[in-house]
Amino acid sequence: MKKYDVFVIGSGMAGMTIANKCASKGLKVGITDELPYGGTCALRGCDPKKVIIGATEVRDFAIRLKDKGIDTVPNVNWRDIMAFKQSFVDAMPPKIEKGYRHNDIDTYHSSAKFLSKNTLQLGTDTIEADKIVIATGAKPRVLDFEGGYLALSSTDFLNLKELPQSLLFIGGGYIAFEFAHIAARCGADVTIVHRGKRPLENFEQDIVVHLINATKELGIKLVLATEVSKIEKRDNHYTVTGTTDGKEMTFRTETVFNSAGRPPAIFDLELDKSGISFSKEGVAVNEYLQSASNPNVYAAGDAADSKGLPLTPVAVMEGHIVASNIIKGNTKKVSYPPMPSVVFTLPTLAAVGLTEAEAKSQKIEYQVNYNEVGNWFNAERLNVKEYAFKTIVNKEDHTILGAHLIGPNAEETINLFAIAIKTKMRIHDLRTMIFSYPTLSSDIPYML
Repeated sequence: MKKYDVFVIGSGMAGMTIANKCASKGLKVGITDELPYGGTCALRGCDPKKVIIGATEVRDFAIRLKDKGIDTVPNVNWRDIMAFKQSFVDAMPPKIEKGYRHNDIDTYHSSAKFLSKNTLQLGTDTIEADKIVIATGAKPRVLDFEGGYLALSSTDFLNLKELPQSLLFIGGGYIAFEFAHIAARCGADVTIVHRGKRPLENFEQDIVVHLINATKELGIKLVLATEVSKIEKRDNHYTVTGTTDGKEMTFRTETVFNSAGRPPAIFDLELDKSGISFSKEGVAVNEYLQSASNPNVYAAGDAADSKGLPLTPVAVMEGHIVASNIIKGNTKKVSYPPMPSVVFTLPTLAAVGLTEAEAKSQKIEYQVNYNEVGNWFNAERLNVKEYAFKTIVNKEDHTILGAHLIGPNAEETINLFAIAIKTKMRIHDLRTMIFSYPTLSSDIPYML
């Protein structure tokens, strides 16, 4: 049996942060991951996705400025952009493992299962640790209907050697929208089938409606209030069956993708043997990100049922908190700053802080500023159709409660709103700032 001060399950951004920080303080650390080191964001999510989106941004910009100075619209070379993407992905695991070796961290490449409160089984190895950290992230939801196993995952999409002529996405969250926009801009026929009446339910619906408009204009078929019940393989295509208001309908497509959500990847760890409380939301943790029922265990990132959004920067922040609490004892409570969230479609949708519904439920006296501003200079110079904002302001102290944007550069502009919310900057101070002009950020004073 091998013994450690700290053993980390999962080598994504949370796990990597914890392992390296604990090792830097002289603790004996081990880490394992059944997948290549790096986690979802670096290898199967945010980073490779953004590389691919870069090519579609060029094409989208050229289309908008066609006959306005641009004569030729470029095509996206799928093979070339995938090779470019892979250059980033392939570099990560060996780089991360080299860092672990430099810090004297023992590395394993195996799934883990609990044997008791502080012991694990990793293949043929038995591990005992004073502290065990669960940082296993999330994985695609299992589609438990007939033929559900035939649907590919977001990982599969990011590794397509050739782009299919037609694709169907099951689910109406950000993954479906982002990948649908990529595929449609590369010439594919795309359908999104969502069981709810509204897609992107966690975002401000006054802004989502603009993304729906842009999505439909791109030629993507958006089918709502439809529950998928079956996938069948037929020769060189798939038939997907769904039900709307009791009526059955079918869709023919070359490829089907499961984008129906990502629950925490904790249910194969045999947590019952360790006395760890958990739910479908993740490992139950206290304010120190320590297991609510087993003090030997901590959890961070998507594996924990914390109040943090499932975002990479949140996982890193939680990783630092867990590491600090392991090193110093439980001295650091988790506290979340405003967490910007982005749907990387074109146009981009971005949000931070409270929605109007949340402000209302908290009985805050608030004011809403909402406007469609396709006639503003920044929209017209970029020939953008969908440009809108919704800001929610506290009437009592004149600070910003929430900001919701759609349009060019929204993923960057939203960070300035996050700073304003965290620092409780008054709207008067924002209105009287001098912004560089003409930039998208210079529109902020007019959004308040």
